[in-house]
Amino acid sequence: MESIQFAPIIVGTMRLGEWGAKMNLAELEKFVEGCLEMGLNDFDHADIYGHYSTESDFGKLLKHNPSLRQKIQITTKSGICLTTERKPEFLTNTYNNSKDHILKQAEESLRLLETDYLDLLLIHRPDFLMDPHEIAEAFTHLKAQGKVKHFGVSNFTPIQFDILNSIFPLETNQVEISITRLDAFEDGTLLQCQKNRIAPTSWSPLGGGKVFEKTADEQILRIQKVGNELAEKYQVGLDQILLAWLIKHPAGIIPVIGTSKIERVKSALDACKIELTRQDWYLLWKASTGKDID
Repeated sequence: MESIQFAPIIVGTMRLGEWGAKMNLAELEKFVEGCLEMGLNDFDHADIYGHYSTESDFGKLLKHNPSLRQKIQITTKSGICLTTERKPEFLTNTYNNSKDHILKQAEESLRLLETDYLDLLLIHRPDFLMDPHEIAEAFTHLKAQGKVKHFGVSNFTPIQFDILNSIFPLETNQVEISITRLDAFEDGTLLQCQKNRIAPTSWSPLGGGKVFEKTADEQILRIQKVGNELAEKYQVGLDQILLAWLIKHPAGIIPVIGTSKIERVKSALDACKIELTRQDWYLLWKASTGKDID
């Protein structure tokens, strides 16, 4: 089977439901169809979103409009056990990457999403008690049953990724990457993706929005100053400059956009057209780190 092919921008669902916009069925349908009209067919879920309700919301849409399923790619994530009224059996927040939990949660996601297959399943967070061989067994089982087409991880360090990837081939690592979170550039994560020819996906690619807020934080002030100067130079928005900064990296970083506003999705897609110069890219790096490179 060929590796998964992502759209230029992945649409995150975390803020569409209970944890954000609280979209009703009609609003969600309009939003999804608006994304599809732009050629954006990747929708990123996790079992815990909306306190275990967002997958169900999306599933109701697919049940209402079954033709959408063949037009989209669904990613979901498993491995965090979140304390909530919907999960009274969870006494404390834990990670669980055991085979039994992965299989159980995959089945639950399939049921809630009203689909018989997932396009991509990610382990949401590395579990301190995880056994990579167990994870590989769960992935092998789900793949053999045709219930999941592609597999990856999220928030894994390079060594954690390597160990699991040596047992079962992974197709992405979704990590936090932004102008305010540079770890992936320096800890080998992006180089590893280039080595394995897989696309890294970036959650919180705009730093959770803090780069747009009034603040006394010196790092944010530097980023705002340089970013706004570049936004004026390229005649685009600050958000687009910061996304273009990520997209320029040769690893092929694909941002996961967490907005519920279709115009912000369009703005993010337009950022893919911006060609920052190498010098402008390093001006933003300097703004983030507060110093010139050595």
